Amino acid sequence: MHHVSRLTAARVAAETLVASGRISGVVVAVATGDQKPDVFAVGTDADGRTLVPGDLFPVASITKLATALAVLRLIDRRLIDLDDPVDRYVRRAEPHPGVTIRRLLCHTAGFAIDLNASAAPYEPGLTWETLAQACLQATLHHPPGSEVLYSNIGYGLLALVAEARTGARFSDVLRDLVLTPLGIEGYLGEEPPRAPARIADVRGRHRATPLEPFNSSFWRSLALPWAGLVTTAAGALALVRAFCGHPPGFLSPPLRTEAITSQTDDLPGGFIEPLRWSPCPWGLGPEVRGVKEPHWIPAGAGPDSFGHMGASGCLAWAAPGSGVAWAILGARTADNGWLLRHSGAISAAICGRG
Repeated sequence: MHHVSRLTAARVAAETLVASGRISGVVVAVATGDQKPDVFAVGTDADGRTLVPGDLFPVASITKLATALAVLRLIDRRLIDLDDPVDRYVRRAEPHPGVTIRRLLCHTAGFAIDLNASAAPYEPGLTWETLAQACLQATLHHPPGSEVLYSNIGYGLLALVAEARTGARFSDVLRDLVLTPLGIEGYLGEEPPRAPARIADVRGRHRATPLEPFNSSFWRSLALPWAGLVTTAAGALALVRAFCGHPPGFLSPPLRTEAITSQTDDLPGGFIEPLRWSPCPWGLGPEVRGVKEPHWIPAGAGPDSFGHMGASGCLAWAAPGSGVAWAILGARTADNGWLLRHSGAISAAICGRG
């Protein structure tokens, strides 16, 4: 399918989704091959403000693509090795040789999905430094290499390795190794110069408080290396395109190829039900689509397609078979299922496949 017709079909799918009332608005970015991306906006954010293509969004776990890219660039510079134990660089409470950089990147190191709430209480005064110490104290949930268990803790540890090897705060590492070289407008741990789009349907006890996840300056200040990036649709798209070899030379070709190849053999796992699969392919940062069902990316994108989703209601994905990459940033969290059940029409239109 021609790029222009794909873009038109994607816009129609986005307009249909917004008209359904399942979400108030989305911003979509699409790039075919090495072409310059196209970005369009439909609808409003949670405050009723009309969305525009350059709007900033909290992109939640799409942040992990950026963190993975920073780590991979350190590997290319031979400052770390994929199969190094993390304990070579950081002092954890429970050392284990099976907790390697590779396993942290592909979520097979054995850590739980998230930190125990008591380890770093989500309350005023919380900082990245406190969260970092909690990551160092985290114990294994199961033996390394035994299943895929998606983990924020693992990405906290990867950020700490990057800090140890560069002597800089991770937010600065990310800016210098990833955001600036890729030309991305992105903010981690600093307040953006303009207000991000407001996200609807944030749940939990901090909803509508100064600590509300995704929407508050407090949440943004935490500089979460697994979830805290604020960027545009074009920025999210640039992250996944870096794994496609754009721009050339950003990653070495052998490492880039390995990064988008499943590292998890036939291990089962994933998130929480129903998002657990057997097998559960995952690369060095990006999730690999495989034949997972249910999934937010339609099967037509191809089993070798890859990318990441974010709980704030967003995704960044690439389909090598179609030569296309895209990002969808929504103004509603994924909690009610719109991303899983209804965003696929946009992705299918972009891929030119069912």
